[in-house]
Amino acid sequence: MSGAMVEALFRADGYARRCEARVTGVRTRDTGAVEVQLDRTVFYANSGGQPGDTGNLRSTEGAIWQIADTRKDTGPDDIWHVLGSAASAPAIGTLMTAQLDWERRHRHMRFHTALHVLCSLLDGLATGNQIYADKARLDYDSHGAVPDKAELEAKLNALTAAAHVCETIWITDEEMQARPELIKSMSVKPPMGTGRVRLLKIGDIDLQPCGGTHVANTAEIGRLVVAKIENKGKQNRRIHLGWAE
Repeated sequence: MSGAMVEALFRADGYARRCEARVTGVRTRDTGAVEVQLDRTVFYANSGGQPGDTGNLRSTEGAIWQIADTRKDTGPDDIWHVLGSAASAPAIGTLMTAQLDWERRHRHMRFHTALHVLCSLLDGLATGNQIYADKARLDYDSHGAVPDKAELEAKLNALTAAAHVCETIWITDEEMQARPELIKSMSVKPPMGTGRVRLLKIGDIDLQPCGGTHVANTAEIGRLVVAKIENKGKQNRRIHLGWAE
């Protein structure tokens, strides 16, 4: 089974930790990994630098399957949950409760939003990023300039502490094409193809396309440190973020 449409609940509510769902597909990869597809899910699939969610599936009879990763296949709504062991997969049609590893997901949300705030402080376009539970990094085209680490950290924390509201806005594919200035990344294309594009608006400081999960207010991010700024080429700089804890 491939190409099925899954109701991605995380797009409407990044804070949803669990949902009831039914198994609609089971498959085994060439690597031996067993994957399960549900008709709806709160699990975010690995994309845009944000890792796939982990957690578990629990049947109404109490059987539990650990989820080691969540991935997309042929499109943004073709989502598969990777089982964490070689145990037998649940049967198609089984009713499940899908439960996130919330602490890990919430850290991803905090760092993902922090990278958007960081983008608002940089002149160049992002060229790559990666989010983890304990750190994150952003690569960008610096035009040869190197920002002052202490100054950048102070500005970043001032913006996050200012409690800017983060909200989702939807525009059509045509509106997105007419507004190329909204694109802040050279490496990740806007999530187009379904007729509408999801934007993340952070107060009056940032607006750009994003399909990831984010906190509702920048104050929720917490205090950050700019751990390091690396030279990754003639113009490319890599900024490493961590928690100030």
